[in-house]
Amino acid sequence: MRFLIALICCLTWQLQAQKPKKPSSSEIYEQIKGLNFLGSALYVAAHPDDENTAMISYLANTLHARTGYLALTRGDGGQNLIGPEIRELLGVIRTQELLAARRTDGGEQRFTRANDFGYSKNPEETLEFWERDQVLSDVVWAIRNFKPDVVINRFDHRSPGTTHGHHTTSAMLSVEAFELANDITRYSDQLELTDAWQPKRLFFNTSYWFYGSQDAFNKADKSNLVKVDVGSFYPAFGLSNTEISALSRSQHKSQGFGNTGTRGNQIEYLELLKGEYPHNGNLFEGIDTSWNRLSDGEAVGTILNAVEKNYDFKNPAASLPDLLNAYQLITKLEDKHWRELKSLEIIEIIKACAGLYIETATSQQTATANQKLALQIEAINRSEYPITLESITLLPSEKTIAISQNLNFNTRYSKSVEIILAEATLTTAYWLTKEGTEGMYAVADQQLIGLAETPKKNKAIFNFRIDGMLIPITTDLIYKYNDRVNGEVYEPFEIVPKASVEIKEPVVIFPTTESKVITTNITAYTSNINGIVSLQVPENWKVSEPQKISISNKGETKSLKFTITPPKNASEGILQPIIKIDGTDISTKVVTIDYDHIPLQTLVLPSKNKLVRLDIAKKGDYIGYIAGAGDAIPESLTEIGYQVAQLNVSEITKEKLIQFDAVVMGVRAYNILDELKYKQSLLLDYVTNGGTMIVQYNTSRGFDFENLGPYPLHLSSDRVTDERAEITILDPNAEILNYPNKITSKDFEGWVQERGLYFPNQWDAAYKPILSMHDKDEESSEGSLLIAQYGKGHYIYTGLSFFRELPAGVSGAFRLFANMLSVGKNNQEIKP
Repeated sequence: MRFLIALICCLTWQLQAQKPKKPSSSEIYEQIKGLNFLGSALYVAAHPDDENTAMISYLANTLHARTGYLALTRGDGGQNLIGPEIRELLGVIRTQELLAARRTDGGEQRFTRANDFGYSKNPEETLEFWERDQVLSDVVWAIRNFKPDVVINRFDHRSPGTTHGHHTTSAMLSVEAFELANDITRYSDQLELTDAWQPKRLFFNTSYWFYGSQDAFNKADKSNLVKVDVGSFYPAFGLSNTEISALSRSQHKSQGFGNTGTRGNQIEYLELLKGEYPHNGNLFEGIDTSWNRLSDGEAVGTILNAVEKNYDFKNPAASLPDLLNAYQLITKLEDKHWRELKSLEIIEIIKACAGLYIETATSQQTATANQKLALQIEAINRSEYPITLESITLLPSEKTIAISQNLNFNTRYSKSVEIILAEATLTTAYWLTKEGTEGMYAVADQQLIGLAETPKKNKAIFNFRIDGMLIPITTDLIYKYNDRVNGEVYEPFEIVPKASVEIKEPVVIFPTTESKVITTNITAYTSNINGIVSLQVPENWKVSEPQKISISNKGETKSLKFTITPPKNASEGILQPIIKIDGTDISTKVVTIDYDHIPLQTLVLPSKNKLVRLDIAKKGDYIGYIAGAGDAIPESLTEIGYQVAQLNVSEITKEKLIQFDAVVMGVRAYNILDELKYKQSLLLDYVTNGGTMIVQYNTSRGFDFENLGPYPLHLSSDRVTDERAEITILDPNAEILNYPNKITSKDFEGWVQERGLYFPNQWDAAYKPILSMHDKDEESSEGSLLIAQYGKGHYIYTGLSFFRELPAGVSGAFRLFANMLSVGKNNQEIKP
């Protein structure tokens, strides 16, 4: 039993606590085909969205290979088109989107500890942030654990500088790890937990894009390319492989990657990098993927081949006697890797063929340590095959409840159980529990490295007796409730602290020496809490005294007000709220991420905020803001004293605009708001009549907005990714750099992730460039900040990454943005 418990804990990490699966007869048959295929493939790239979902689905559903996608990062450095989450929280969203994609295309998901710190132009720059040896060891670890016969790289390891530096680096590390995984002298500590492994083939999934054009690709020598048609049609699903691929791709909703499915053939090309060339196009040619691959597997294959051949679509339970015999043989296999994988696979198929439905549910979404928890257990046998529920083992306590109940055909068995969560571990993303570096997450536990999620510990193992054999089937403990609109709803069950303490604003800005009243929210996750709440501030800051708090009801939130007084001079530091309950300090907050396309995410994270005392002046008060792709600049501007009105495009009128001291377009606004093309003339009229208009960056790809500015302006893909890149001020006397704040090189210190992106590379002479900057070994770009007078007003276009800098509390970025908003409001002469 202990072996099975360990097996379940290790290998069910990717299962979601959501609605239990109820496979159809045709889907069961496809699972049986997969049970009879003993081969694996691992696809390797850098980010969420890099994977070729058509190839992954082909491998998983046409070939029935165990197929994984190793994304080196979780996409933390990207942008969010569906909400305000960025950085680590965006990484959580994109992790779940990848898992949703894999549930769609049949693959599995793995990661490394690399943090997506943002765009880089080449591997050299990438590896300034990533710890090369750590990431390489993680790729080796993935290969040794997954044991792929075939490894496929999304990117070319030989072309640094031609694409995102993360992309090329992922391929370079994969090529190196291909043979290192079988070298017992490298990363030998891993071999205490797994075995060395040598994949048979390494491919590069090339296409015309890597050749520069379709015409160049057509003329290229393809003698070393394997041609694969991934356009299969699956009658069992009623879908083509490319339709499944589109559904999978469309799970990347935070990136706006909704995709339309296609039908018919689709050719993919794989360049062989290492191993023997497969002449018949079969990627597994020469690799025994049958049960004969195992020295003691022939008998299993004989049974399961008959199961596949004789499968009764009208009565899947007819396969149970042979499946049970095969299961008994599989549990005795010498090969630990295949024994563990195929044991879980065949258990799921036995469950499906028997029509077994099992569930362990609670009526509360969260609980705390040492809390009593009521569970409702359900089991039903929807076949006429005789099955007995012998017992239920609850994890992590390993408490076993004797049942000995015959499950008669279609007769529901239920039981109420009460447990105490004595060994409760707080819920959170394991890679966020310790502070890492800009380029790496800190994960000490080798067995956690690479997992998509923190393994669920609260489970129930249903021990069934079928034909005299004990068959353990596991299920996660889940939260279930009935919604009046959506009906039956399943969500993950999570362990949280007794209380969450949080200050909403991640950065609290003090533009003057005046004190601010800060609201601290305390949420109870158990009834009747009594505590003392205090705020920790840096030495040169002052804060009011701790306060007592009592909350009677679980789920209730109360707020306390604290007064913080900043120092006289510019200063930055950490603000940390703490609640002391029963002698224990709690300095964490419970964060939930709730979107329809992913399971509810509950995270317990450090509750820390940034305090910034700014030396800043501003002119104007009332700002109109047209939101783009999920930036938090309006909240940041409010922090320094502006009144910000967020406008819908439909609300833009001459009368509405005239009241604003400045109008700001959010990031990528022109990319995502088509209606702006009908309002642009009103916005430019606002400028010519004396207004100030600031347009933040838009992506250049497919951009066809003719009158983005009052004068011609051409966007490019130019960017400066080094946030420390030297800034050259082109005109020190420019008003935008002198009023009301004097901007110097010091204001560009402490920037995060990048300087800026998608700078214009051509513009009319009416625009005045303000700054020059460049990445290492590149020519200078002067398009990061352009200003033009238009009529009585001013138009500013900027690709500087204010959408990252302001929420991060970067002082110099605030000062420069305040100057941009103040343009045209200076009645004094600027002095050099």
